[in-house]
Amino acid sequence: MTSIDPVRPIRTYGNWRRPQSRGLMGLGSVGTGIMIGGLALVIFTAMFAGLLRAIIVGALVGLLLLAIMSKDKHGRNALTRGGARASWWWARRQGSHLYRSGPLGRTAWGTYQLPGLAAPLRLTEQEDAYGQKFAMLYCPQTTTYTVVIAAEPEGAALVDVEEVDNRVADWGAWLASLGDEPGVQAASVTVETAPDSGARLRREVTGRMDPNAPEFAREVLAETMETYPAGSSTVKAYLTISFSALSRIDGRKRSDEEMGRDLAARLPALTSRLASTGAGAARAMTAQRLCEVIRVAYDPSAGPIIEAEYAEGRTVDLKWPDCGPSAAQAFWDGYRHDGAYSITWAMSEAPRGHVQSSVLDRLLQPHPEIVRKRVTLLYRPIDSARAAGLVESDQRAAEFRVTASTKPTAREQLALRHAASTAAEEASGAGLVNFAMLVTATVNNPAHAPHARATVDSLSATARLKLRLVNGAQDSAFAACLPLGLILPRHLKVPAEWQEKL
Repeated sequence: MTSIDPVRPIRTYGNWRRPQSRGLMGLGSVGTGIMIGGLALVIFTAMFAGLLRAIIVGALVGLLLLAIMSKDKHGRNALTRGGARASWWWARRQGSHLYRSGPLGRTAWGTYQLPGLAAPLRLTEQEDAYGQKFAMLYCPQTTTYTVVIAAEPEGAALVDVEEVDNRVADWGAWLASLGDEPGVQAASVTVETAPDSGARLRREVTGRMDPNAPEFAREVLAETMETYPAGSSTVKAYLTISFSALSRIDGRKRSDEEMGRDLAARLPALTSRLASTGAGAARAMTAQRLCEVIRVAYDPSAGPIIEAEYAEGRTVDLKWPDCGPSAAQAFWDGYRHDGAYSITWAMSEAPRGHVQSSVLDRLLQPHPEIVRKRVTLLYRPIDSARAAGLVESDQRAAEFRVTASTKPTAREQLALRHAASTAAEEASGAGLVNFAMLVTATVNNPAHAPHARATVDSLSATARLKLRLVNGAQDSAFAACLPLGLILPRHLKVPAEWQEKL
C-alpha cells in the first residue's frame, strides 16, 4: 500500500508596513501639531486683534491643513506636490537642469564628470585580504564609503520550490545581518537588462574552437555566433553596501587608507554569505569595471565598443572623471543623456496582502520595448538596538488610530494586526529594514518613451506594485538607480522623517 504525500502549501510573503505616527483626523504628529497651533493662533488673534482677522487667520490655517490632508493615489499631499513644482520651476530658472561637460562644456575642469548628486563622488581602489583589488566610492555629503559587488544570479529556472524558499530565507538573513554589521548605513541591489552584442559569445567560441575541427562544425558555430545574439539580452546584478566613514571609537572621520583596510577584512565574509542566496559568484568590482558600468549607463552606445575591446583582448582606458555624459538635460518626466532618453519611477506602495517569491519575475526580465531596464531595490538596515523602539512606536501609533475613532476602518484594524505581528517577529529576533524601489527604462529615441511608459505600467501591475514618475527629479533618480551608493533621504532639504509625520 503506497502513501500519498500531502500537498505542500505555497509559501507567501508580505506584511510590509509604511512608517506612521500618531495624529488626529488622519494627520501625523507634525500635522496634528500644526492644527493645534493653528487653532491656538486663531483664538489669540480673536482675543487681541478682532474677529475679522481671526477669520482670515483661520482660513489660512484651514487651507494649509487641507493641503496636507488632500492626498493622491500615491499618498502625496498637495503641499508636497506644490513643493516639487516650485523646486522644478526654480531649477529651470537657474539652469541647473542642463549639463554640459568636456573641454567645450560649462565645467571649469574640462572633464566628463558625473552630474548632479553623483558629482562629488570620489573613486579610489583598495586591496582586500586576498590581494584582490576593489573599488571604493566616497560621498562627502553623507560621509560614507561604498563598495560595489558584482553578482551573477543563477535565476529560478529548473530550481526546486524548496530551494527557492531557502534562497529567499538566506537573502532575508543576509539583509538582517546588515543591521548588526558595524557602520552599515545603506545597501542596494540593481538588476540591469540590456541587449547582448554577441562579443562575449564570439570570444568564448573562437577561444575554444579546435583548428582541426570539421568544416561543417566550423560553419555551424560561425552561423551560431552571427544569429544567436540577435534579439537576446544580458542580465547583470550589482550590490552596493555603504559604510559610515566615522570611527566607532572616537567619531573621527577615517581616511581612504584606514577605511580600505577595514573593508578589506570584512568584504570576503560579506560576499561569501551571498552564495546561498542564489547570487552566484559574487565579487567586489574593480575601479576599471565600475567606470565601464557607469559610462555605459550614461552612454549606451559605448557598451558594444567596450565589449569589442574585451573580445580583442584589450581594455578601454577609462578613468572616473571621464564616466559622465557630455550633455544631459532633465525634463519634468524624463532625462536626456548623450544619445539616450530615460524615465525613472519610484515605488509608492509595496504589494498589498501576500505574494509569492516570483512576484517580480516579469518586472526583472528583459522586454523588447525597452532597450535598457534597471530595477534597483534600496535598503536602509535598522540597528537592532533601535528596531525594538521603532516597532513598539509603530504599534502604539496603530492602536491610537483605532481607538481615536468610534468606527475604525478595516484598513486601520488590519494595520494594527500587522503592527502587532511585526513587533512579535522583531522580538523573536527578526531584522527590520526600510526599503524602496526605483525603476529606470532607457530608450534610444525620445519618441519611444510612450511605449516604455506603457510597458512599465503593465509590468508594475503584474508585480502588484504602485509606481509613480519621479517628476521634477529625473536626473537625481537616474543617478540613484545606478550602483553608486547614493542615500537619497540624506540629500533631502526637508528630512524624510518630517514628511512622514505630516
